[in-house]
Amino acid sequence: MFLVILFASVAYVCNCEYWLHRIFMHRPVWKFDYPFRAHAVTHHGLFKSDKTYHVQNDADKEKIPMAWWNGPALVTLFGLPMVFVSWLLGMWSIVVTVVIVAAIYYGLYEYLHWCMHLPLQKRRIIERSWFFCRLNGHHLLHHRYMGKNFNVVLPFCDLCYGTLMLRSKIRFPQARGPSVPDVQPRQ
Repeated sequence: MFLVILFASVAYVCNCEYWLHRIFMHRPVWKFDYPFRAHAVTHHGLFKSDKTYHVQNDADKEKIPMAWWNGPALVTLFGLPMVFVSWLLGMWSIVVTVVIVAAIYYGLYEYLHWCMHLPLQKRRIIERSWFFCRLNGHHLLHHRYMGKNFNVVLPFCDLCYGTLMLRSKIRFPQARGPSVPDVQPRQ
């Protein structure tokens, strides 16, 4: 039973990330435009798919992560519907698991995103992995095509909802680095 709740929690949080990113972070919704301004305007304005994918000056480092208060707010937001589900089913382990998974997922999101935009001369352990390299290419393509590749941690929802892009259809000036895969069209 625990594995079912854990799997459902990961799928739920992955969906939350996808829809939050796709809807709120890429267009203003009614008068609530903070996520759009912070992400699409500021973050995508600084970090493109070319050499500017990586931080160009120290002042831009603060534009990589979300604001400090976004983590607790999002974990709470993702957990709230599960309070109702847990109450209905009488299984409080559901909300507890979702909140723990959401907190871990958010931490992974911020850390992976940080490593993607601020690579070090000597790669971090995570940056040496095949999985990180694939996610980095996935995210790089999102910076090129903002209507694709919304998931940062697990591209599962991009696959399910038809927004997964593995390679560009056209050549473009692409960011380079040891943990950045070639996402150009195949010859």
